[in-house]
Amino acid sequence: MDSQTSQASQPSPSPQSPHTFQVDLRGLVDLLSHHLYSSPKVYLRELLQNAVDAVTARRADEPGAPARVRLYAEGGALRVEDTGVGLTEADVHSLLATIGRSSKRAEGLEEARSDFLGQFGIGLLACFVVAERIRVVSRSARTPGAPPVEWTASDDGSYTVRTLPDAERPEPGTTVHLVARAGAAEWLAPGRVVELARDFGSLLPYDVRVGDEAVTDLPAPWDRPYPGPAARRVALARHCNDLFGFTPLDTIDLSVPLAGIRGVAYVLPSAVSPAQRAGHRVHLKGMLLTERAEQLLPDWAFFVRCVLDTDSLRPTASREALYEDETLAGVREALGERIRAWLTGLAAGDPERLAAFLAVHHLGVKSLARHDREMLRTMLPWLPFETTDGRLSLEEFAQRHAVVHFTRTVEEYRQVAPIASAQGIGVINGGYTYDSELVQALPSVRPGTVVAELDAETVTAHLDAVDPAEELALSGFLAAARARLDPLGCDVVLRSFHPLSVPALHLDDRDARHEQARADAEAQADDLWAGILGSLRGSAPRARLVLNHLNPLVRRISALPDPELIGTAAESLYGQALLMAQRPLRPADSALLNRAFIGLLEWATHSEDGQA
Repeated sequence: MDSQTSQASQPSPSPQSPHTFQVDLRGLVDLLSHHLYSSPKVYLRELLQNAVDAVTARRADEPGAPARVRLYAEGGALRVEDTGVGLTEADVHSLLATIGRSSKRAEGLEEARSDFLGQFGIGLLACFVVAERIRVVSRSARTPGAPPVEWTASDDGSYTVRTLPDAERPEPGTTVHLVARAGAAEWLAPGRVVELARDFGSLLPYDVRVGDEAVTDLPAPWDRPYPGPAARRVALARHCNDLFGFTPLDTIDLSVPLAGIRGVAYVLPSAVSPAQRAGHRVHLKGMLLTERAEQLLPDWAFFVRCVLDTDSLRPTASREALYEDETLAGVREALGERIRAWLTGLAAGDPERLAAFLAVHHLGVKSLARHDREMLRTMLPWLPFETTDGRLSLEEFAQRHAVVHFTRTVEEYRQVAPIASAQGIGVINGGYTYDSELVQALPSVRPGTVVAELDAETVTAHLDAVDPAEELALSGFLAAARARLDPLGCDVVLRSFHPLSVPALHLDDRDARHEQARADAEAQADDLWAGILGSLRGSAPRARLVLNHLNPLVRRISALPDPELIGTAAESLYGQALLMAQRPLRPADSALLNRAFIGLLEWATHSEDGQA
């Protein structure tokens, strides 16, 4: 839309020449409100930012210049006054021309903001997300003889620029007047303005007030003097609760002087998923940039929430996120080092606090340790693992066992743990997140340690073989059991092992499970897919049911004369072994358990031929 200008008469008798700009202001407002900013509340941040930057610009020329920003909200209108550098009429025209050029392409917004952020530019136009009219009265501190200038714009895309008599603005600075658009009056209400101003501007370096209420709260909580460490922890815990709504387990100072970063990381009091993206609060030169900075820390540091102030990181065009560049990558690495150093310090000097932390966040430390050998070495005495000897660290477990055996899945561990323990084989459950990777990395930080994966073959090899003569005598029993379980893809073997109370052990490995899954799919597929799946048949070992020859029940079953009853008993032992291993049951397994249960009931209640 073509926008128009008009000029008011000036104290000078010289007429002012009219100016016309080709600016699609309505299109730019639409771009800002619907595509650049996530919430209407950012309008106040932009007003504060423009005012603060204007004060900063003036103080660069006049170090003793006043540094005030005042906000007044009343009756659906807002007035923001600053003592900043101000604008001349030529400045206003230059800015409008720049806005006109940048509106043609969205990527031009960032350049425009970079050049004119401290004046009114793109940031001021953000106010149209809540205002139907904006009026700016400004007087330049750099050109004392220049008269005040007024810029008035409406949300329909029209605007005017004119100069004013000196009395309209005697002192340098800028005043912005907003009138709420329909349905947006709540954003200009006094209470909301105070809330937003404190949220965005609490760390700003100048005197900012809404009416008589102070907005800034300096120095920042992490920079204030305290009577002692305990008082500081209490104060920061209160600050964390006010910001994030939780009381932290601990507080980590984050200071990177070379990057102009100061702040704190608060350790979460409860466990969170590693996949959950943490939202951190980042202030840029005192102004809140975002509450949801996700890329600030390494992924492994998901157990903390940060709040910090920086003067080096680069914002995106909307000033609601951090721009991913080399500086941010360097800061991320440096902040990760601070958190790593905190963990190392706890391990060296405060084991009680470390134990309390690991009880909640051992997963995060394991995630770090699998990539950081030094961290793994430091945490070896502390990281807990599920083992057949109880919950131990890798260091304690390795001291007890010449070979560190582990399983890759929880199911495999549940299968072998009771039997392996009885045979004197120590096993670590590597089925939990990161655990198998850390166990395999153990030799790299503990030279001489032998690590071996424990599979079904290894467990079976550690079980005592039955005397060949005795096994031959039970060949009929074994044949009947094998015939019944063969359709389930399971072999039957006889061994002697402890504890005696375990009648049978179900063992398989991943290859056997994959082969069984393929066979199940083949049985349910049509002819075409059955042929394809059949061609994928492997030679992987099958699952096996290991019967305990030392168990009294197995001995009694092996003496039964009826092959049908032996088959039913074998099915029952198979189902019981699956339940002991806490394995998920396939439909065929559930049907077998039901069939075996009914069969045993029929046998127990059968009264013919003297059976009771």
